[in-house]
Amino acid sequence: MLEVGNEEEMGMPTVMAQPVVAGLTRAAIFLVVTLKPDSGGETAVKALCGDLASLTRAVGFRDLAGSLSCVMGFGSDAWDRLFGQPRPAALHPFREIEGTRRAVSTQGDLLFHIRAASLDLCFELATQILSRLGDAVAATDEVHGFKYYDQRDLLGFVDGTENPVDQDAIHAAIVGDEDPAFAGGSYVIVQKYLHDLKAWNALPVETQEAIVGRRKLSDIEFADADKAPYAHNVLTSIEENGEELKIVRDNMPFGEVGKGEFGTYFIGYARSPERIETMLTNMFVGRPPGNYDRLLDFSRAVTGSLFFVPSASMLERS
Repeated sequence: MLEVGNEEEMGMPTVMAQPVVAGLTRAAIFLVVTLKPDSGGETAVKALCGDLASLTRAVGFRDLAGSLSCVMGFGSDAWDRLFGQPRPAALHPFREIEGTRRAVSTQGDLLFHIRAASLDLCFELATQILSRLGDAVAATDEVHGFKYYDQRDLLGFVDGTENPVDQDAIHAAIVGDEDPAFAGGSYVIVQKYLHDLKAWNALPVETQEAIVGRRKLSDIEFADADKAPYAHNVLTSIEENGEELKIVRDNMPFGEVGKGEFGTYFIGYARSPERIETMLTNMFVGRPPGNYDRLLDFSRAVTGSLFFVPSASMLERS
């Protein structure tokens, strides 16, 4: 849990957030589930909400250096079914984006973002969570992520270099006094991207670097004047009133060698989902329209969900 802000510093009361801005880890499980209709599962889900912190501590106690954490989020329909009013101000289902490329919507009901230094802790906690929920839910997506060398994705580039840290991360990811009833919460969007590595690796490194906007080996960002207008880091950079709006990413690579399936699991936290949605619109539609992110010629989004992550104290009271 993380104590965030105070009225003088951030315009919001001190609250305990879920571990949204926890440090990067070597392993993660991203688990999206749906509530079965007429299952009576609301009772099981609410019981888990109150016990999730203690369950995580119990599993994590097996390896005190394992840095086990879990973030639980709720989709729009699930929020209505479980809690009703009041609702987080900006919560809605993930909106499909149809442009030069397509971002699909596969909205889930619950997200569990489980992180640790080793996959065994993640696996055990995921097992315990699903055991507690039983027949109330169906798992619709489960991805096991891993750290790849020096925080690179399977395309060979470092991922998350521009992540804000410390207080800047809290300011980027945690809801404040713009929605005081839900201060300490966060919005999160997740997407699973599958890569065509054969086609990507056939490109000259210089072409790859132009698409990303960074040097591949050194991770040094190009000077603004040298960036292509379609570069990934150009289209995902957004400003409001002269201030760059940041999000907190914890993307991880995943893959199955035998199936030839390789990809990146995108997960972005923000105090408003509009930040991430604007970035995605720039990528898939283009800025201006047609000037889309050329990474999408080699990387296809096959899922898309938006969730609200209540504060830890709100979760335990649910």
